[in-house]
Amino acid sequence: MSEAATITAKTPDTGRWPAHVYAVAAVSALGGLLFGYDTGIISGALLYLREDLHLSSRGQEIVVSVILVGAMIGAVASGRLAGRHGRRRIVLWVAVIFAVGALGAAVAPNTGTLIAARLVLGLSVGGASNMVPVYIAEVAPPAIRGRLMVLFQLMVAIGQLIAYLCGWLFAGSGGWRVMFGLAVIPAAALAVGMTKLPESPRWLVEQGRADVAHAVLRRLRPQGVDVTAEIAGIREVSKSAPPRDSRALLRPWLRPALAVALGVAAFSQLTGINAIVYYAPTILSDAGFGKSAALVTGIGIGAMLVVAGITGAVAVDAIGRRRTMLCFLPLSGLAMAVLGVAFLLDDSAAQHWIVITALFAYILCNGIGMQSVVWLIGPEILPLSVRGPATSLATLTVWGFDLLIAVTALSAINSVGRSGTFFLYAAMNVLCVVFVVLKVPETRNRPLEDIERALRAPGSLRRNLAA
Repeated sequence: MSEAATITAKTPDTGRWPAHVYAVAAVSALGGLLFGYDTGIISGALLYLREDLHLSSRGQEIVVSVILVGAMIGAVASGRLAGRHGRRRIVLWVAVIFAVGALGAAVAPNTGTLIAARLVLGLSVGGASNMVPVYIAEVAPPAIRGRLMVLFQLMVAIGQLIAYLCGWLFAGSGGWRVMFGLAVIPAAALAVGMTKLPESPRWLVEQGRADVAHAVLRRLRPQGVDVTAEIAGIREVSKSAPPRDSRALLRPWLRPALAVALGVAAFSQLTGINAIVYYAPTILSDAGFGKSAALVTGIGIGAMLVVAGITGAVAVDAIGRRRTMLCFLPLSGLAMAVLGVAFLLDDSAAQHWIVITALFAYILCNGIGMQSVVWLIGPEILPLSVRGPATSLATLTVWGFDLLIAVTALSAINSVGRSGTFFLYAAMNVLCVVFVVLKVPETRNRPLEDIERALRAPGSLRRNLAA
């Protein structure tokens, strides 16, 4: 390891990080709030939207899932554009597209227009989910990178909680228009905030603008820290990277990192989280809970997502990414299995309480064990030379499997019942635990450049980092 890398790896968590570091993370994580709000608001809106527009189960799945099609496109496009225009500028564009899509959905006169508006919203959701974690990862000091990046997931959870609250407050025919339109406010805040933030120092070094990167890092690191050493480490890794080409992601040394990033991305959806987020009020209402009880339960789910986000933000830095997953994912699978069993019981007050308790436990455990890691692990483990397109691929995987869940959840319930569907998701949680045990390394408190060196070294990535 070079001297520059050694100095970078030993940069301490002084507890006196400049306020600008937290401002960067907070403003950019507004993209997470918009992401959470625009994906979560459909759950409450759907109860009345389906009546106002006379939607069948398949029509409901289309309205829910079209945002995910847009997200897949946005994830790919943002990764390509970020290499040319920078991370900060792409997040700024994302905010503008958010506002346009939210206004379009709010004033949509028919189903076709609403679907088109949600497709536009999807472009921004995909761009935000791809670029905001990358931006934070490349700006944050290694010692606090985990908690700052998990702030993004926490803001997603807060956005979903706000969405559930709005679904309850504006319940009734036509109220869904207000629900959609409110997203313009945080979109405008994100756009204004991003105009004040610096560009990623790693992207600046890649563009040959090391002097600007040096000035940025001096604002983002404590006094006395040798930012020249950090610049040297970034430059060393950047120069050793292969030239960008269409085959870069196929290089053998990248496969362990891609396997981890894509595997975690896939399991983040296959374990069932968004089947609950999107359809919980609909599932509960159809199961006899009543619309009001279903919406209030949705607020509880949103609150659990926030608690999970806060707990996950602490856990990933306190005990590590890998151990957080291994502690909480088994409990997530158990809670989902209990939920499946509960729907086999006769309808009663006791059965309702078991359903609600299992739902809350599942959201809490999956939120900590999986959702707090999914947007963190990819930008950490993927090397600088392919971070844009590789993170896009991981984000595309998230949205692709999210789309799979969105377009099959209600159909699966109609085919095999609620219990059968939830048992399937419980099995996916078990498979995810096996994958983490075999493949996922620990990246806590490791500079991005050290992670890349471990990836390039012979042998297992997980063992190289553990050593």
